[in-house]
Amino acid sequence: MDILTVDFWSILLSIIFIDLILAGDNAIVIGMAARRLPKEQQKQAVLLGTAGAVLIRIAATVLVVWILKVPWLLAVGGVLLLWIAFKLLVQEDEHGDIKAGNTIWASVRTIVIADAAMGLDNVIAVAGAAQGHFSLIVIGLLISIPIVVWGSTLFIKLITHFPWIIYAGSGVLAYTAAKMITHEPQIKHWFEGNTLLTWSFIALMILTVMSAGFWNNALKRKEEQSRALQ
Repeated sequence: MDILTVDFWSILLSIIFIDLILAGDNAIVIGMAARRLPKEQQKQAVLLGTAGAVLIRIAATVLVVWILKVPWLLAVGGVLLLWIAFKLLVQEDEHGDIKAGNTIWASVRTIVIADAAMGLDNVIAVAGAAQGHFSLIVIGLLISIPIVVWGSTLFIKLITHFPWIIYAGSGVLAYTAAKMITHEPQIKHWFEGNTLLTWSFIALMILTVMSAGFWNNALKRKEEQSRALQ
């Protein structure tokens, strides 16, 4: 793909943003896995663990891109990514079972295994956004690595202070999911040449996911307030 085209940069920016918005889990895994190590060893464990996790993630994403070429799997992946976009808005803390390692290699192993187990959302999202361009997958991940490693804590703080970032990320995921569905070869002919239908469908998916997440979070806050008053 020509790097001078708008498509190249829009896809690359989408991949980087997806990596960042889903980096919270990575940061938590890295921090919890390395927390028992001496400070001088923590950085080494973080770097090695992240490198191993990224290599596995690149391989998994390339594999998913290939698998998504099977009929209907692109649409199925899009539907699954819509669910992931919704869960991003209403996610709960589920990291209590991640054990800290007492050695560098124990921590590295924990980081790699936990990241691989939790990385399905990132893999599907990046694979869908990449639209089959393997080079963009690698470039996007390589750009996001230093940001995830050194800036993940800052990013989590930003999300805490500016919750709208999560909604923006969810919107990007929903957009990617809708694009995956509209590019499904089995139904692609419905959308080709019909710009109004295509963008109406994409807008509907984004609005549905974000509205559902907002409504769910509003109900949770109401329930918490009710329990606090009892």
